[in-house]
Amino acid sequence: MTAAVDSYHQRAGTLAGGILKQNAREVDTSGRFPRESVTALGPELLGMCVPEEYGGGGQGLRAFAAVAETLAQGCSSTTMVFVMHVSAVQAIAASPTFAGKAQLLREIAAGRHLTTLALSEKGSRSQFWAPVSHMTQSNGQVSVSAEKSWVTSAGNADSYVASAQKPGAASPFESTLFLVRRSDPAVRVQRAFDGLGLRGNDSSPVSLQGVGVKEGDLITPQGEGAAAMLQVILPWFNVGSAAMSNGLCRAAVTTTAAHMQAGAFEHTGTALRDLPTLRARLADMCVRTEQAAALLDRTITLIERSAAEAPLFVLLTRLASIEAAVDVTDLAMKACGGAAFSRHMDLERVFRDARAGCVMAPTADHLREFTGRALTGLPLF
Repeated sequence: MTAAVDSYHQRAGTLAGGILKQNAREVDTSGRFPRESVTALGPELLGMCVPEEYGGGGQGLRAFAAVAETLAQGCSSTTMVFVMHVSAVQAIAASPTFAGKAQLLREIAAGRHLTTLALSEKGSRSQFWAPVSHMTQSNGQVSVSAEKSWVTSAGNADSYVASAQKPGAASPFESTLFLVRRSDPAVRVQRAFDGLGLRGNDSSPVSLQGVGVKEGDLITPQGEGAAAMLQVILPWFNVGSAAMSNGLCRAAVTTTAAHMQAGAFEHTGTALRDLPTLRARLADMCVRTEQAAALLDRTITLIERSAAEAPLFVLLTRLASIEAAVDVTDLAMKACGGAAFSRHMDLERVFRDARAGCVMAPTADHLREFTGRALTGLPLF
């Protein structure tokens, strides 16, 4: 870990063990957006992956993953907001067309602007790369009407990186990315999020009702949205969400180990850690956690080297991490027994939060299909 990455990692650790952890239970119980925790991330973390020329930290995937893994050990809802924000920032930073790029990135670097992704749609569900909404052109004006689903930070982000098919598109793959301000009167957040896990991430449906799209709002040239989604957004999101899942694994291991050391049978004088079955479960949890973390580290190394196999590993690392999180937290619940089902040790929250990864696009099933196609020489679509 370089000095720069270590600095961000330490800052994330301070926040995770402080304000994020302090607010996580109440955020989960009430299902409210973790405003205090997101604000506490400040310019240092919200702007860490903004290019230096715009006042940001200029950090890459390695620092991003280290921060996401660490924050997740305090509050995974806050971490999901962070991951979506940084993924959207990368689309904006890579844009060759967005007229307000420099100004917006400076606002983000200063911690004054929270952005997110609005890609998945009701009509194409978790296949975010295939929007069914269309841009329409009339009298020289372009507008979009779309029903976006599962928009993280829907009611709290300042802007959305959204998608739609270009005017006259022959298929959903002829899409375009564009920026929409939440303050636009044509934007409607449909309802508050009330989910099983990640209850504070404000992941709600958003309706775009005839949003006007000017040429300067385009994040990609017309028809080039799919390439940006798969080549820019997907690697950052997959790495960030994999790191978040790894953080949930680490939280489960730490909590389980502490419970086993503290718990005891008064009538026999033995501790929970004296039971071989519980020690075996904890060992399995640790192995799965470190395997997923090692795969993510290798993936980042391959991306940094622009290795030919990097896109395959971008798929593999998220699949490994989200499934490890499900298995590790399941073992944690079994190892900790009845205590795990109460809220006093926070393990049941981690258990629920870990399950979001498998249904979040690209889902575990999508990742398996894409990996299988890649390994057998087939195109992804």
